[in-house]
Amino acid sequence: MKALSSKLKIVFLSTFPPTQCGIATYTQDTIKGITDVYGKSVTCEICELVDKPKAKPTQAFTLNTKNREDYTRVAEEMNADESIKLVHIQHEFGLFSGNYGDYLLDFLNVIKKPVTFTFHTVLPGPNNELRTFVKLLLNYSNSVFVMTNRSEEILINDYDIPKEFITTISHGTHVVVYEAPETAKAKLGFEDRTVLSTFGLLGEGKNIETGLRALGKIVENTPNALYLIIGRTHPNLIIDGVDTYREKLEGIVNELDLHDNVRFINQYLETDQLLEYLQATDIYMFTSKDPNQAVSGTFSYAMSCACPIVASKIPHTKEVLTEDSGILVDIGDENQFAEAAIKLLNDENLREEMGKNAFRKTRASSWENVGITHMNTYKKLMDKTYEIKYSYPSIQLAHVKKMTTELGIIQFSKISIPDISSGYTLDDNARALVAICMHYKLTQDKDDLPYILIYLDFIERCQKPKGNFMNYVDQHNREHIEQNEEVNLEDSNARGIWALGTVVSLGSLLPESITKKAAKCLLNSLKWAESIQSPRSIGFATKGLYLYHNTVPNLYVAAIINKLNAKLLSNYEISSTKDWKWFENYMTYGNGILPESMLYAYLVTNKPIYKKVALESLDFLISKTYKGDNFKVISNNGWYHKDSEPQEYGEQPIDVSYMIQTLNSFYSAFKNPEYKQKMKIAFNWFLGKNHLNQIMYNPISGGGYDGLEKENVNLNQGSESTVCYLTARLIMENLKLSESKVIPLMKAKTGVAINQ
Repeated sequence: MKALSSKLKIVFLSTFPPTQCGIATYTQDTIKGITDVYGKSVTCEICELVDKPKAKPTQAFTLNTKNREDYTRVAEEMNADESIKLVHIQHEFGLFSGNYGDYLLDFLNVIKKPVTFTFHTVLPGPNNELRTFVKLLLNYSNSVFVMTNRSEEILINDYDIPKEFITTISHGTHVVVYEAPETAKAKLGFEDRTVLSTFGLLGEGKNIETGLRALGKIVENTPNALYLIIGRTHPNLIIDGVDTYREKLEGIVNELDLHDNVRFINQYLETDQLLEYLQATDIYMFTSKDPNQAVSGTFSYAMSCACPIVASKIPHTKEVLTEDSGILVDIGDENQFAEAAIKLLNDENLREEMGKNAFRKTRASSWENVGITHMNTYKKLMDKTYEIKYSYPSIQLAHVKKMTTELGIIQFSKISIPDISSGYTLDDNARALVAICMHYKLTQDKDDLPYILIYLDFIERCQKPKGNFMNYVDQHNREHIEQNEEVNLEDSNARGIWALGTVVSLGSLLPESITKKAAKCLLNSLKWAESIQSPRSIGFATKGLYLYHNTVPNLYVAAIINKLNAKLLSNYEISSTKDWKWFENYMTYGNGILPESMLYAYLVTNKPIYKKVALESLDFLISKTYKGDNFKVISNNGWYHKDSEPQEYGEQPIDVSYMIQTLNSFYSAFKNPEYKQKMKIAFNWFLGKNHLNQIMYNPISGGGYDGLEKENVNLNQGSESTVCYLTARLIMENLKLSESKVIPLMKAKTGVAINQ
């Protein structure tokens, strides 16, 4: 596999903004999804489809679809560019000239690059001529994307296209931070209204008149209903400045006296504005009347914004909209639309649950995940010698801050809404303290300091007179004896020591009052720390004690590190065999902390046995979690027991993060480049290199998803998963900076350059 000296190019034949059409927007969003995930090694260019000569071309290529000679010319231009590795044609009948658009064959006969298609329409029951033409198109590529299972079935059954030629992928959606409609309404001034909406380029096919006539009945039940009709009329339908379709809709509003209940937003909105309107929507009205409409982007976007939906029965809605996320009605039946909407308006709990279910269904089809699926197909078509690298998303603290109150970081989250009733734990606040300290070390952003103090104060608040800690505090800052006795307190206590050691290690950067408080807490915990027995607890405590000792050398601390790791070494000698180089007879969670603990013991004591076991156990862990360029988390579905096969699925972000942290420590100690490469492979798990090919974080907020299951991602973004993702991302940022040898490094908001 050779690395690229420059980015490879993928060219899209498509309409493109500022042209206002669904395919133009779809292509723009597809490209963004690909470049957000793979922009480090891939660039996408446009061959813009136009129907008349363009005075000033704005894209890399321009194809006048009505000029037959242009098809050959453009293909020859692409052939001349060696960096172009693939051409992706967005296909719709009517985009290309000729019979069924057969001018496109002139391009395909000349192009020498691999080709794939997206079929935006797949017509069922084709005549012989259409069937022959579609089969001919795919003979040039042996690859096509479609957006519904129904479209795939039609290609297989009606066109005799082999299944292996087809990549089926849902219409892409934008990632949003989930919020209740009431929150979104407040931003738009709709607090006192019940909002229904529809959007898109308006035209007869949208059948908005059905929604308006249904509204006449809906307002009898819900007088404050407001129907938002969002979008401009399709430009092709405005003739000599006359917008006949909009005038027709306005006539219905007048006829039914709905002036107070209808608002036309006659704009082509930017994506962020559109998503705000959709998030403020109580019910989305999808009124399309095209029974053969294969897919609808507007419908997909509404689902992704957690809109409960009342929808016409078209192939896309019938396939996707199950009864737990919306209601299907017959095309054009205003009475059914009204009855369905009234049912939802009268049941707030039903609307909320439907909205959440719609939101969950569309997370797999985020544009980032769509980009991953596209690239997995592209790699089968392109030259295999080119390495496609992941790009790292920007570092976001929004969700961490949203989860944090004056007391600490809240334990759980329902999707992206903090669940204050879940209370606070020492575990989570310790992890958050480590992560924000890392962020402060990287950026010296003064905004981090209040959060560092909140998490540190929580740890101090949890410390008991004997130096150990309680783990759980409820939302009212009250202790609960039962919960603090039920959990594994050794682990949480030891994580507290790790966090305190982390603060002390930043003594040259943090205010003295903060590091003194952390040092005092840590020193108070030493007597308790000597008695730790649990292997992982030994590991967490050792990490914190090592960070303290490395900053403030202390013979007592060094002696505790040695004492604890002698216990861990004894575990290893009891459990390990020729084929099982491990500290227990099973692997569970946080496995990397065990070899890491041995490493710190070696660095403090210089005893060869600690080094030997550290390296030996890490190699064994790597052998059980890496398969080529894939990282496989030890499953929490029964864990991995000696002399048995590992379980599948049930993968937790915390284990990926711990592995990256462990490898980072070993790389710092031994500079073995294999460790650095393994860190990148593990982090790619967050970026979509997992069995579902889905990202494991919210790119808008930095929230980390709670788990990777067999068929879905757990979209709750609790503090553990969010902080573990952030920790891993910060380590990779430091690695990236060290690789690029950025030595006037990152500038903080204060303008201070820091040396990483």
